Amino acid sequence: MSSWETGQFIYLLVLGGALALWLFIENRDSIGTKLKQLSAWGLIFLGTIAVIGLWGDIRQTVQPRQAVFADQGRIELPMAPDGHYYVTLQLNGEPIRFVVDTGASAVVLTRQDAARAGIDAEKLAFFSEAMTANGAVKTAPVTLDMVALGPFEDRKMPAFVNAGEMDTSLLGMTYLQRFDRIEISGGQLVLER
Repeated sequence: MSSWETGQFIYLLVLGGALALWLFIENRDSIGTKLKQLSAWGLIFLGTIAVIGLWGDIRQTVQPRQAVFADQGRIELPMAPDGHYYVTLQLNGEPIRFVVDTGASAVVLTRQDAARAGIDAEKLAFFSEAMTANGAVKTAPVTLDMVALGPFEDRKMPAFVNAGEMDTSLLGMTYLQRFDRIEISGGQLVLER
């Protein structure tokens, strides 16, 4: 447990203790009623702690995910809570998560994602340059042997590995332009071929 979580836990214990003390003082005449109420509040308290502890797992379970409709040649990506669209592609057989970026001209991988896709970042030559919102960054051109999204498979796709720090790889226009239709509607990004 981190110090922040420990602090939250202590706060909840103090709050629970204060509620229990108030219940005993308020209902001095009826021990049975006090115990029932204390049990109910204890269950509410434990339930709250469980929800807080499991919130990340609960959110992942109920959050919509990308949907592949192979027979229709269609992929639907739900908008994430941060307002972006994320998609998981298979790069050289490895699942890599991308943020869809129509403002990026190319596919740009983080060093970590490049390594997962079998690209040795230590052997790359970072001689090209890309302009970002944070200024120029060094990049290394690479060729991805296989890129797959649902039923769509592309071979020998050009991409770049970013020399700088990035949280998520970018899925830019060199890949997106391979689709016949790109539409954003009703909180979904739809890709069709």
